[in-house]
Amino acid sequence: MDIFGMIITGIGVVFLFLGSLGIFRMPDVYNRVQAGTKCSTLGCFLTIVGVGIMQPEWFWKTLIIAVFVLISNPVSSHALGRASRKKGISLCDKSVTDKTKEFKGYKE
Repeated sequence: MDIFGMIITGIGVVFLFLGSLGIFRMPDVYNRVQAGTKCSTLGCFLTIVGVGIMQPEWFWKTLIIAVFVLISNPVSSHALGRASRKKGISLCDKSVTDKTKEFKGYKE
């Protein structure tokens, strides 16, 4: 069971590393939030569950923590993106479309 837990934890660490690379490589705050959220949600989930598998007495506690990460991480990144948009931070020049302009009541 320890080997399986180490594999799951290792996959989680790889996702966290790729997410950190995505944060450095993306051109604007919106892409960075997206890259960081996708990878860190899955990476944290796998890492925490992997620790729970390696330590069976902690499994239920780590599962509760992992579910909390699955719920709170996307919500917090949405709040960051929305606050950035309301603050007036513009998209990258390479962005093709801006879907927020289609909504009524949008203020530039």
